[in-house]
Amino acid sequence: MSVKNLISLGLLIFIPIAIAAEKLEWDALLVFGLSAVAIVPLAIWLSTATEELAVTLGPTIGGLLNAVFGNATELIIALVALRAGLVDIVKASITGTIVSNLLLVMGLSMFLGGLRYKEQEFKPVVARMNGSTMTLAVIAITLPAMVISTSNVVEPSSITGLSLFVAAVMIAVYAFTLLFSLKTHSYLYEVGVVELEGEGSGDEHGHEKPNLWLWMGVLLVATIGVAFISEIFVGAVEEATAGLGLTPLFTGVILLPLVGGAAEYVTAVRCALKNNMDLSVSVAMGSSLLVALLVAPLLVIVGQVIGQPMDLNFNLFEVVAIAIAVITANLISLDGRSNWLEGMLLLATYAILGAAFYYHPV
Repeated sequence: MSVKNLISLGLLIFIPIAIAAEKLEWDALLVFGLSAVAIVPLAIWLSTATEELAVTLGPTIGGLLNAVFGNATELIIALVALRAGLVDIVKASITGTIVSNLLLVMGLSMFLGGLRYKEQEFKPVVARMNGSTMTLAVIAITLPAMVISTSNVVEPSSITGLSLFVAAVMIAVYAFTLLFSLKTHSYLYEVGVVELEGEGSGDEHGHEKPNLWLWMGVLLVATIGVAFISEIFVGAVEEATAGLGLTPLFTGVILLPLVGGAAEYVTAVRCALKNNMDLSVSVAMGSSLLVALLVAPLLVIVGQVIGQPMDLNFNLFEVVAIAIAVITANLISLDGRSNWLEGMLLLATYAILGAAFYYHPV
């Protein structure tokens, strides 16, 4: 069993502790911290189950499964928060997930991988395609904010209508990106599939395929567990962060992605340390694409259905932060090479943005 799985097994002890803390009405900050730690192993097991099923089901269905469940933890937490009416935190978490994947995850991967290997290479064409699609996502997120800032009076129904239309277009674009990566140009992504198979349990048990029913069970249990613990986590988030003097903006942009994105961090860094920057960059940029083109639009639609209206009217500072992250990531990944200095530049950009969000008044 891998070190990652051993650590995630050990962290499962925090699940009953978090549940007990919530039932016994411990301090909100303690409940928040315990539930945050409890989500991490569940997120890792959910991600691991998705990877193992992807190996079992083949590249096309497996790739689709990875595309849909790649950010399941973030989606579940966001849905729970949306149902609780924490719309501002949900919007901020979308911003934070995109920014953290492009700057923190890719930065850590390039920095730590660069310390072990002088220079690492990856397919620039895949990075360019992801970067181009992310540029569309920035445009889609920017437009509602620009409509409001450049108009004297804008009816809420107009912003809702625009958001729903943009959400539908973004979901359609994501469907076409799946068609591109899984069917018409799947050969560009074959390195990631090979590495995924190498990371699976086949390495540990000869060439045997992972147990389909076992990992389906793990996926189901992990998903239910994330949903259950997310209820506790979201229930304590407002009181806990207010007690720390943190704004909903900082909480959503910085704290929530750190909890929900644990699996991506582990996977991307592990691949970089094995000198597979192709998969590492794909994980970082692919997760950002999934959130921007699928998770955010789904939340807009679901919000309308459950009576918690959410639109794509992000505040201008969030829009600027996403644009900075996309531009910086695109520039650094343009040549298909990375080193520790480029990783440090991404991390420095993330640190500066994090400080700006911390001091940003709401």
